[in-house]
Amino acid sequence: MSYIGRGIDQIDNISTLDNLSFNGSLQTFNLTQNSVAFVPVSADALQIQIDGVIQANNFTISGSTVTFDFVPSGSSVCNSVKHFGVGLLTTVSDGAITEAKIGSGAVTSSKIASGVIPTSRPNAKSLVFNGNMAISQRGTSFTGKTGVDYYACDRWRTFIGSLGTHTITQEDSNNPTGFGKSYKILTTTANASPSGTNYLYLRQSLEGNDVQLLKYGTSDAVKLTAGFWVKSNKTGTFGVETQCLSGGTSYERTEDITINSADTWEFKTFVVPANTSNAIDDGNGQSYNFYFWINAGTDYIGTPHANWGNQSNSGRAGTSTLGVGETVNDYFQLTGVQFEVGEYTSSTIPPFQHESFGDNIIRCQRYFQQFGSNSSIYNRTPVNGHAMLLGARDVGGNANWTYPVLYQPVPLRDNPTVSHNNLDFWSGGTAYGISGLGGNQYAGFNALEGYVSGTTFSENVVLLKINGTSDTYLRFDSEL
Repeated sequence: MSYIGRGIDQIDNISTLDNLSFNGSLQTFNLTQNSVAFVPVSADALQIQIDGVIQANNFTISGSTVTFDFVPSGSSVCNSVKHFGVGLLTTVSDGAITEAKIGSGAVTSSKIASGVIPTSRPNAKSLVFNGNMAISQRGTSFTGKTGVDYYACDRWRTFIGSLGTHTITQEDSNNPTGFGKSYKILTTTANASPSGTNYLYLRQSLEGNDVQLLKYGTSDAVKLTAGFWVKSNKTGTFGVETQCLSGGTSYERTEDITINSADTWEFKTFVVPANTSNAIDDGNGQSYNFYFWINAGTDYIGTPHANWGNQSNSGRAGTSTLGVGETVNDYFQLTGVQFEVGEYTSSTIPPFQHESFGDNIIRCQRYFQQFGSNSSIYNRTPVNGHAMLLGARDVGGNANWTYPVLYQPVPLRDNPTVSHNNLDFWSGGTAYGISGLGGNQYAGFNALEGYVSGTTFSENVVLLKINGTSDTYLRFDSEL
C-alpha cells in the first residue's frame, strides 16, 4: 500500500532536543541538545509538542533559536522537541562506501592528496647517466687539476679554464639520505677575480638517439623537470644550462639556482620549457647537454636566458654569485641529478630513479671502458709479467703490427680512442714498447691495432703483457 507521511528524503536519525521552558512573557527560546546549542536545518525539520499538541506553521527559526507567533502560557508544558535532519544518514559508517557506489569519473585529481599515487614517468630509463655518481671507472680522486677531462664520476666532464686548481673526488660519506656517492670539486689554488672567458663547470652530454622523445621542433614538444641535490661552503647563485643541437647549431636556455645555506644539502627543481622550434639532431653524436656553471668569468655572466634561443655567451652562467674557486677550500658537491619528462613541482617530481650498480655501469660503458688496477670497478692488483690479451703478428708484410682481440661487455658508442699504461707487447721472449694502439669494433669485439716502431715481432704470437705492479690499465674511450 502507499506510504503517507514524510518523504524518504526527509527521514533521518531523529534527534531529541531539550524541552523548552515557558514563563508567559517570552516568544523566543534557545534550542539545545544536552545543554549545547543546536541549529536545525530548517523550521520544517522541527517537531515541537506543547500541551499534547504538535505545533505547525506557527514558529520560525534563526540559528539556534525558535520564535513562536504567540506567547506560550507560563502554565503550558513542552512535551517534546524533535529534529528530523535531511537525508537518510548524517554520518557514513566507516568502510560503508564500496567501489560500485563511486561513479565513473567521479574522483578527480583535485580530490587526491599529493603523493598518494606514485607519479609515473614517460621515460623508462633516466635521461641522465650516473646521476647518483656511483660509477667511477677511471678512479675516485684526482688532484692538481686545471684542465678539461672526465674525472672521478663517469659521464660527468669537468671544465676548468684558468679558474683555479682543484681536487676532484667521488665522495662516499656525508651525502643526502638515499645516496651513497656524490661528485665534489675542491679548490686548492684560487682565482680571486675570474674575468673574461674564465670558466668552471660540469657537463653531461647525451647522444641524439636518447632524446628524440622530447619531440623538439614540433607542437608536441614536451617540458623537462630537473631535480638534484647540491651543497657548497658558499651561498649564492649558479646557472644550470640546457643546450640542444639542431642542424649543428646550438640553442640553449639557463636557470638561475640559489644555494641558500652553506654546508647544507639542498634539493633543487626547475622546469625546462618545451622547444617547439628546433628539432634535436638524431644519431649517436652529441645532441643535448646539461651544464652546471660552478663559476665563470664576466663574458658568461648576465641575465639568464629564460627561453630557448641561439646560444650567446652572456648569461649562459646566469648571475653567478656563488663564487666557488675564488677562495682556497671552496667546494661544490652534486648528486641525485634527474631530468624528468613532463612538468612537476618539488613535491610531485618522481623519486630519483635508482638503478642497480650493474645496470648503471652497463649504461656508462657505452662511452668508456677500462680494464686495469686503478679502476674502482675492476680493483685488482696487476701481476708483473702476466698477459692481458693474446694477438697475432700481421703476416701480410707489416710484421711490426699485431691485432689482439678483446670481447667487450657493451658495444661502444663509436670506434674508441685507446690508451694504456704499464703495458708492453711480448713476442718470442722479447718485450716491445708499444708505439701505437688503436681500436675498431666488429660485432661486439674490439680489435686492437697495435704496432712497434723500428723493429718487427719475432714470432706470430704477440701478447699484451703487464710490466708493472700498479696503475696498469687499458682504456677504451668513446665519450661525447
